[in-house]
Amino acid sequence: MSRTVLITGATGTVSTALIEALEGADVGLRALVRDESRAGGLSERGVEVFAGDLDDARSLPPAFEGVRDVWLLTPNGPRAPENSMNAVWAARRAGVERVVRLSVVGAAHDAPNRSGRLHALSDQELERWGMRWTILRPHWFMQNLLNEAGDIAATGTFSLNLASARIGMIDVRDIAECAARVLLDDPDRHHGETYTLTGPRSLTFDEVAEQLGLALGRSVTYLPVGDDAKRKTLLGYGVPVWIVDMLEEYAQAYASGWGDFTTDTVAGLLGRPPRDIADFARDHASAFTSAFTSAGGGK
Repeated sequence: MSRTVLITGATGTVSTALIEALEGADVGLRALVRDESRAGGLSERGVEVFAGDLDDARSLPPAFEGVRDVWLLTPNGPRAPENSMNAVWAARRAGVERVVRLSVVGAAHDAPNRSGRLHALSDQELERWGMRWTILRPHWFMQNLLNEAGDIAATGTFSLNLASARIGMIDVRDIAECAARVLLDDPDRHHGETYTLTGPRSLTFDEVAEQLGLALGRSVTYLPVGDDAKRKTLLGYGVPVWIVDMLEEYAQAYASGWGDFTTDTVAGLLGRPPRDIADFARDHASAFTSAFTSAGGGK
């Protein structure tokens, strides 16, 4: 192998897709996981697994030793800047050449949500560390809709506190393929670039429901709800208060029109258009029908 790429957040949605996108490439893959027993068969796929925790800087050096490129994904939370700092510090001490960091859409000191402001701090720190760097800022994930799969399967409806927001949402697979493209290219080609990644068009959730319905062959309806109702639902599922607050801040921003834009960055990196919501709906149709079918309500 010509070089080793360390994947942080290796069991999460984006990093899992990135590992798939990098399989077969001339790179060695190394995964950083908190618990090796939950590595999801990565070792069997030829991925070198290291246990480490971004909360604990002393646990990180072994995973970073001998690594040339780092894919840096930190969990959302109040400690995100600390997590990023610990990883970047370990990377610098290990002689890592490049860090490709997953940030968030609209990260800035004046973002309308704490997540965006915290990610901006980490973005700015990385830019000043002296290593090569690239930052990816993806829009709202289409895969977030999978959180609504149970309701859609059972009732044909889903409820979000996003009012009539129009959002340039993106398929996670496109984020992963953009990350893979950057990691496989020469480190100088994307150094100093911040890429905002979106889908091909801005969508309302009524339009999302229509596309899901076409893929499933039955009616799907979006039912907008207020912040308090969504908050109660999320807290009832055990979602931490900080995350619930963050999601509410995003929802309010999106409802105000903050997310109504697209870029051509995915096409520029991949040489093809980003996946449309119709592609996502078709490819994930089984996730939105399994509960419905098992309940005897559909075919």
